[in-house]
Amino acid sequence: MKEFYTNQKSQELFKKALKYIPTGIPGHLGPVQSQFIPADAFPFYAERAKDSYFWSIDGNKYIDYMCAYGPNILGYNNDIVDRAAAEQLKKGNCMALPAKAQVELAELLCGTIEIADWAFFLKNGGDATSFAVMTAKAATGRSKTIRVQGGYHGVAPWTQAEGANGITAADMKDIIVIPWNDTAAFEKAVAENKDSIACFIATPYDHRIFADNALPLPGYWQKIREICTKNGIVLIVDDVRCGFRLHIEGSAKYFGFKPDLACYCKALANGYNISAVVGIDALKSAAGSIFFTGSYWSSAVPMAAAVACITEMKRLDIANLFIEKGKKFGSGMIDAGRAHGIDMKFSGVESMPFMRISNDPTMEMMQDFCAECVKRGVFVVSHHNHFMNASLTDADIKKTIAVADEAFAAVAKLHPDKIN
Repeated sequence: MKEFYTNQKSQELFKKALKYIPTGIPGHLGPVQSQFIPADAFPFYAERAKDSYFWSIDGNKYIDYMCAYGPNILGYNNDIVDRAAAEQLKKGNCMALPAKAQVELAELLCGTIEIADWAFFLKNGGDATSFAVMTAKAATGRSKTIRVQGGYHGVAPWTQAEGANGITAADMKDIIVIPWNDTAAFEKAVAENKDSIACFIATPYDHRIFADNALPLPGYWQKIREICTKNGIVLIVDDVRCGFRLHIEGSAKYFGFKPDLACYCKALANGYNISAVVGIDALKSAAGSIFFTGSYWSSAVPMAAAVACITEMKRLDIANLFIEKGKKFGSGMIDAGRAHGIDMKFSGVESMPFMRISNDPTMEMMQDFCAECVKRGVFVVSHHNHFMNASLTDADIKKTIAVADEAFAAVAKLHPDKIN
């Protein structure tokens, strides 16, 4: 009988963590937010990582399709990026003044992203989206923001839902929420709040969790752009997750429109902590007027890493490479499921696909499938889109499909009444 991975050390360390850290592992890497069901099938702590793999503290090796939820774009511990970071670290990281890497990175972003006339650097994706909204308010003198229902822009109060723990009605008073792909709802919200809307913020396509990802309808972004221009509304694209995975010049380029501001993080520096907002020249003075800073926002190491990362992504033609890898991954998974009477559906863009079992409204089959994959060394989750990275090989994908075949067979035995 085949032996599957076990996670005794992870479980023991997690019990210790619960004594000292709220929820043991806070945020989206924890077993609750990550939907680790059943929990004992999943590792909770990593020991090390390289290329497309990480090793848990139990010594188990995984092909990783979560890529640290997006930051791993070239491969963990990429030699080119790490070398640039190490060279900068020898010179200095957090200093009394910024390093020249800050200017080099700004210049590179402005020469890479289609709409970028300037760049401002921060640390997290949520920092970037909040700064973008503040810039829009400073530029327009208006107070209200329109965003898409279910869209994720971080964890600041304005990004969350009224009634969530720690969120009050006052936090949401200037937030208007509309459905995705609904230009009529957007037009109505603008008409009902004439001269009060500072900005509209959305991801390039709808990649919310627990749901099929939805691309923009034909003409959607062009209509949104038209309405924003007509009404003096700042159009913000949250490219934190998609950034560089759809098009090296920005996801808006992929969908054929021009925003006023765009937010980046995740893959910007292959795991080094930095985010950025880029924008059009007309908003440069507004951005400069805002006091928005942090203790580590001028740290030079992540900026040097970002320069190396972007340069390498350009060399690799990263977006097209990922779409090619994603197609191989998706078609292989679909074929493996079909062989066992299971319909695996993929949605979104191939470079960061969302997958689910279509005849599984309760998600039980999908959770069991992910658990069976993880026990065999392929790290996938049931609720979130997955990510391609440049170090993922055809051999990795082939092994993944072989593991999926075994996992589908196990799921078919667990749920015989749901098999086609």
